[in-house]
Amino acid sequence: MQNKFESLELGQFIPLHYHHNMLNDPHRMKGFKQAIDWVVKPGAKVLELGGGTGVQSFFAAQKAQKVYCVERNPELVEAARKLIKKNTNGDRIDVIQADAMYYLPPEPVDVVICEMLHTGLLREKQMPVINAFKKRYLEKFGGPLPVFVPEASIQAIQPIQQDFNFEGFNAPTILFQDPYSIQARSQNLSDPEIFQFLTYAEPFNPNCSWDGKIMITQSGQLNALRLITKNILALNMETCSTQDWYTQYIVFPLAKPLTVSKGDKVAICFNYQGGAPLNALSDSLEVTKINDIKCQSVNELNILYAGSVENLANIAQSQQSKIAYSKVQKNSN
Repeated sequence: MQNKFESLELGQFIPLHYHHNMLNDPHRMKGFKQAIDWVVKPGAKVLELGGGTGVQSFFAAQKAQKVYCVERNPELVEAARKLIKKNTNGDRIDVIQADAMYYLPPEPVDVVICEMLHTGLLREKQMPVINAFKKRYLEKFGGPLPVFVPEASIQAIQPIQQDFNFEGFNAPTILFQDPYSIQARSQNLSDPEIFQFLTYAEPFNPNCSWDGKIMITQSGQLNALRLITKNILALNMETCSTQDWYTQYIVFPLAKPLTVSKGDKVAICFNYQGGAPLNALSDSLEVTKINDIKCQSVNELNILYAGSVENLANIAQSQQSKIAYSKVQKNSN
């Protein structure tokens, strides 16, 4: 049974050792450093919601006049203050212990950094925190809204055949995959299908949902779905390029494999609220082969959260990813 402390850790309250591990992620670190360098102009005022160790506030402080770094976890607040003192321009950063869901800066800001991101926009509170911030900010300061980092997220779903055998132990559990590594235990049965595109400065639905069909391009046993989240951290209008970062993919096993052949169509439907636990997607997920009558639901299986990371994951980008990229550029103009 989940205790109250574990439940806190599934939202804004991410423990210190997780944040230490994030510092060791080169894709995340380099991506946000570049994005913040693009977006923050000399003399700007910046707000970071969910500051963690303060590293992104540090990136911003290299150009900004003032940075408000807001963190709820008292352990992280103490750690951030100590670390920031050791770094250049740390005097430009105020570390504030407060809940990002309710905090407003004392003055208008030019940039808001909010990296409460988890694949599928699950678990962490990116969507509700930004929605709440925009409403309160406009009520207090009026428009325009600050620039957000990240600026947008693109989400996709992909049918796969996943090997859940671990040294003879069959364990069809939720798995994480490294999006920057070659995988050997998964077989893609189709290209990823984009189901959600949102820009954080624009109004967006707090739910993540899809009810659509995917064409199978490779015969096999459809026993899992891969969830992909690509975050557009910033746009560089001078070079017409984006700084992107993928969170870890998540693999959701199906209760019963579906034998599929190239050319088959599979119907997939799900609906969950942004920031909800992982099982919110599992509980609502239904997968149906078009010529089958009965849906195969993940909820038929008592899936446990494994939390293990396999050396997996091909980076797969469909033609629709290119279309979504052009949408990001269009929406930024």
